[in-house]
Amino acid sequence: MSDSPLFGTDGVRGRANVELTPELALGLARAAGDGRPGTVLVGRDTRRSGQMLAAAVHAGFHAAGSDTVDLGIVPVGAVAHLTAATRATYGVMVSASHNPAEDNGIKFFASDGAKLSAEREGAVEARYRHGPPWVEVSGDDVGIQTGMPEALDRYLDYLVGRSRYTLHGIALALDCANGAAFRAAPALFARLGAEVESFAVEPAGTNINDGCGATQPAFIAERAEGRVGLAFDGDADRCIAVDEDGVPANGDVIMAILANHLHQQRALPGDLVVATVMSNLGFRLALRGLGLRVAETPVGDRFVLEEMRRRGAGLGGEQSGHVIFGGEPTGDGLLTGMRLLEVMAATGAPLKELRRVMTEFPQVLRNVRVRVKERLPEASPLWAAVAAMEKRLGDRGRVLVRASGTEPLVRVMVEAPTSAEAAGIADGLVTIVRRELGGGTAADG
Repeated sequence: MSDSPLFGTDGVRGRANVELTPELALGLARAAGDGRPGTVLVGRDTRRSGQMLAAAVHAGFHAAGSDTVDLGIVPVGAVAHLTAATRATYGVMVSASHNPAEDNGIKFFASDGAKLSAEREGAVEARYRHGPPWVEVSGDDVGIQTGMPEALDRYLDYLVGRSRYTLHGIALALDCANGAAFRAAPALFARLGAEVESFAVEPAGTNINDGCGATQPAFIAERAEGRVGLAFDGDADRCIAVDEDGVPANGDVIMAILANHLHQQRALPGDLVVATVMSNLGFRLALRGLGLRVAETPVGDRFVLEEMRRRGAGLGGEQSGHVIFGGEPTGDGLLTGMRLLEVMAATGAPLKELRRVMTEFPQVLRNVRVRVKERLPEASPLWAAVAAMEKRLGDRGRVLVRASGTEPLVRVMVEAPTSAEAAGIADGLVTIVRRELGGGTAADG
């Protein structure tokens, strides 16, 4: 990788064995463990490169004097939970989440199960870039690897123990993205009593997120056949639902349903929900109509969690399907799906009725591949155009332009009263992005 920052909004990512190499994985692990010996839990998703990079992570921590525990293929929620439950020094998830199979990534978790703060990530990166000399480790102080064959069962037991309602009578279709949830999700929802049919549960190392998963809700919509569908991404921290009519319910819709239910149960601390700048204007208006407040953060579930902890909020999340509940250290797609189905069980209402709590504004998202996303703040003609469009829309919509934290992309998002108006504004801004930042093709988000 280049001298640009290694950590994005969700760990370190890149093409496996090209940008994210075993050498880099080993070096980051050694830097994280240097002078901090302890125990580290390591999980991964189903990517072919996962074994290679996980082995490098183990080796890096061993060289720093830390023992490691191999969790195998587990959802990211299992890594977070087991790290906190065992009071490990770190947890690590080797996954590129919703990215294609040729990519991979490394996420570090602190001893409480939450992702490392930006400051701690910065310290790990600075130590990695400084390089030798490392704290000397030899002989009996070199770390060793052990396994935890019961890891998945311990995680599922934890989730089942958190359940509040039986899911008997709910017919459910699952899209496990050929990823980390391929065993966990079917087992969980069957244990909770739902009638489950599972899809994308045949990981081959190269088919994770391939035409399926949380970013492709049409896949499960075509197979749900009148049932509620839940779609997870590669590491299962995201959950997107599909209602009985096959209409997707993204993270905003899920949060609105949960917020409304918790508010009615008087179980929403401070009548507050934390969301990111990407959440739909319809979400904000719906919560305002319910008498609830919305606190806004930058994109990234880490920022959502930090704000939730700061303000004592009980619910937060992202439009992409990361949802965080008070007391939990990170987003967990399986827990999100469980809580959503519990609202159905508690109310007896179908998802297509529950979702009426909010009306989504038409939203258009364009992802523009650029050569120099770091120059975005300096693109004055673009920001002038953004200001003009914001004035034109007034309180009828929104414009948001930001750089991706994980890819060389600039994301252009426009909300407007009609899809046609939103698309027209977005396409005009995309043209300026390409001109100012050396852009390539743009695609719908």
